[in-house]
Formats: sequence, structure tokens, C-alpha cells
Amino acid sequence: MDFELTAEQVLLRRTAREFAEGEVAPVIARYEEAEEFPAELIQKLASLGFLGCLVPPEYGGAGLDYISYAVVVEELCRVNGSIGITMWAHNSLCSGHLYLFGTPAQRERYLPPLARGEVLGAWALTEPGSGSDAAALRTAAAAEGDEFVLTGAKAFITNGSVAGTAVVMARTDPEAQGRGISAFILERGMPGFRAGQRYKKLGLHASDTAELVLEGVRVPKANLLGERGHGFRDSKQVLEGGRIAMAAMGVGLAQGALDLALRYAKERHAFGQPLAGFQGLRGMLADLATEVEAARLLTLRAAYGKDRGRPVMREASMAKVFASEVAVRCATKAVQVHGGYGYTREFPVERFYRDAKLCEIGEGTSEVQRMVIARSILEAR
Repeated sequence: MDFELTAEQVLLRRTAREFAEGEVAPVIARYEEAEEFPAELIQKLASLGFLGCLVPPEYGGAGLDYISYAVVVEELCRVNGSIGITMWAHNSLCSGHLYLFGTPAQRERYLPPLARGEVLGAWALTEPGSGSDAAALRTAAAAEGDEFVLTGAKAFITNGSVAGTAVVMARTDPEAQGRGISAFILERGMPGFRAGQRYKKLGLHASDTAELVLEGVRVPKANLLGERGHGFRDSKQVLEGGRIAMAAMGVGLAQGALDLALRYAKERHAFGQPLAGFQGLRGMLADLATEVEAARLLTLRAAYGKDRGRPVMREASMAKVFASEVAVRCATKAVQVHGGYGYTREFPVERFYRDAKLCEIGEGTSEVQRMVIARSILEAR
């Protein structure tokens, strides 16, 4: 077993860290406070090739493996979760679905502009009435000649109002439950396709999260992504990669919160000594550091299996549920270390506290992850 990153992965980590610390950290508070999407930063991210992480070079992407990808997501989220989730939702979900199940013509048309960052991608499964029970979605796709007509609404879509390309799941067979769901490629500007309200969220204020509204959108049959009726099944495979990215996000947020707690504990004095001199606090920080490292290893194990073409639904769920809950614990304890200052916006630790909670909800809640893990271990031979 080799626990070392390759030289290329170390360089990639350094590049992502330097971008996050040099470009994002000095300005992101302004975007977060204004709840403004940081388009300029995302374009700089694109110039580094990070919007085409998983897209092969023949389609204009970087062709990274999942370990490298997880490293990049972690480093971005260590500084800011909004930048990280914008990047990985674009990569893992939209571009990932297109690459895994697109025809050669679909890949050739849609992947290069996504990989270059000329357009952002969104992925739309969740609806106002179907979150964890995703197979209960109601958006309908009726076949009419050479087109499908899509009608419905999607909820909580990352990049929803800024995306130029969206992969949308809709029901093509009303009687077939999950087997009656298909995936479609939609483009900004299609008549009847628009973004709805942009959500006011607890955290991740600089990421774009919006409704998508479909009012009789006529989609060519050539835009059917994958086989008809296989959209929900294919989504599960897409979510393997998405959960690895969400786990990496959790690790990054946890590490960022821990870094802030360590810094403050060494700088702040009480009762004649730095906070870091108190044994109780030292033990708490040691426990958090251990949990962050365990979350990182679980995430990299899932990425390692993904790179080798193995089914990693269980491993991805384990990494996601553990890393997300570690992120929340780290952020909570980091605020506690800061005391009253941690409860103010003058210190960035409060942002980690708000942002971390999403990791326990997005890409399948912690409860759903435990259902996936339990089913896997109980059904294993």
C-alpha cells in the first residue's frame, strides 16, 4: 500500500492551494457578504483547467484521476466552500454525466465548452416534492414526434441560474417508478426553460443555488442522454463520483476550520498563557486532527477504487457521511475555540460553521448514506 501522492498530484495540490490562498482568500468575503456569484474567480479557475478536471484531453479537459480531483476539491474548500461546490458540481455531476453516458456526438458538442469554462454546468434531479426519495420526481417528458416536451420544476440546483448547460432528469414513463426516468441535455435559451428563484441559504452564500422551471420545453430526441428509462439508474453511478467530491469538500472545510482553530489557539492568551497551552483544548484539537485525517483517508480510498473502475457506492457513502459529520464537528469546535469572536462575522470561522452543514444534506443526506451502507453490508455475501 502506498499512501504517498505522486509528484504530479503534489504539484496539483500546490497549484490549487496557491490559487485558493492567493486569489480566493483576499476577496471572497466580499462575495459572501453580498451573496454574489464570483464569476471572475470561476473564470480564473477555468484558466487553470479545473473546470475540466474529469474530462479527457480529447475533449479539452485535464483528464485527472479521482485522487487528483479529490485533492483539488479539498484544497479549494479549505479556503472557501462556495468556490469548491461550484467547481465540483460542474465537474462531477453535469460533465460527469455527459461523459459517462453521452453519445460521441453529444460529448463532442457539449464537453469542450464545459471543460474550458465557456459555460457552466448544472445537474437537476431534486424537485420541491422529491429530495431523498428522488425516484418520486414528477417532471414529465412527453414524446411528440422528434422531440420530448418537458414540464415541471427542479429545486436546489447548484449553478442553476448561471449554467449554460444542464442535465435534467424527467419522467418518460409515468407508471414505471425509477425505471421510467430519463436524462436530457438542456441549454440556456431554450423556450420555456428558465431559472426560478435563487435561494437565500444558511451558508455557501457565494455559490449559486436556484430553481429550474420547465414550461413545455421542446427538447430534440437527440438530446436524450443515455437510454430512455435509464436516467435514474445512471444517476446512481454519477452520484458515486459526486459523493466522493462532497466528501473531499467535507475534508477541506474540516481542515480549514481546524487550521483557524489552531492559529487562534496559539495567538489568543488567557490566564497568562496561550489557549494552546491548556490540556483540555490540546486534547480536543488532537481528536479533531485525527478525525480529519481519517476522513481524508476514507475519501482517498473511495477515489482510489473509482480510478480502478470498481463499484464504490459503499466506499463513497462511507467517506461522504463521515467527512460531512467531521466537517460539522470541526467547524462547531473551531467556533467554540474562538469564543465570542467566533460568533461574529469579523472572523471567517463562522462561515465554515454555516457552510459545513450542507455537507450532511447535499448529495444524499447522512441518513440516506447510512441506508446505502447498511444495505451494502447486509446484502454482502
